[in-house]
Amino acid sequence: MTRIRQKKQAHIIQVASEQFATHGYSATKIVDIAKAAEIPKPNVFYYFSSKDKLYFAVLETVTKPLLAASRPIEALDDPIEALTRYIQTKLMISRDHPHASRVFASEVMSGGQSLPEDIREELFQQSQMIMDKFTTWSEQGLMDPVPPHHLMFMIWSATQTYADFSWQICNVMQKEALSHQDYEDAARFLTQLVIKGCGVKSHV
Repeated sequence: MTRIRQKKQAHIIQVASEQFATHGYSATKIVDIAKAAEIPKPNVFYYFSSKDKLYFAVLETVTKPLLAASRPIEALDDPIEALTRYIQTKLMISRDHPHASRVFASEVMSGGQSLPEDIREELFQQSQMIMDKFTTWSEQGLMDPVPPHHLMFMIWSATQTYADFSWQICNVMQKEALSHQDYEDAARFLTQLVIKGCGVKSHV
């Protein structure tokens, strides 16, 4: 029963992600989510007691992996390995959670008022950790003295754009959707751009 419940919850969250990403929070109704998910409206309320709780569940599907993505930065001393893993993971989040990523981006652009306080604090602490690690690498001579916040913002924007502006990217590349190879190519290019552009060296 637990697996069945999890599967149904995941299906509702996926459909809700698409609806919130397309229409926004205010314009999205539970009845529309139920219709798109091809289930009765009461079934949505059975798993999520309110639209707010469903919205938070959608945000959680992307904030959890975003928070986990920085583990290589925190745990590894070699900046090349850490940056390679971080950039690759951030791009995989854009690939695997495109709708939830757009919902998160919309939430951020509106001031992040609907983000739970604990998530807001975790995201803030994560950004401080990343900038501190960049500064440490610069002080150790493993990276040029680049502005750590601007480097972090650049990595965020370069990776998340593949979800948030997927229509434009696919239109330019004349594709219905990006392939796994496209994401691997992007990860390889962005990693080299950061490594070479910031003079990153391996930890010896």
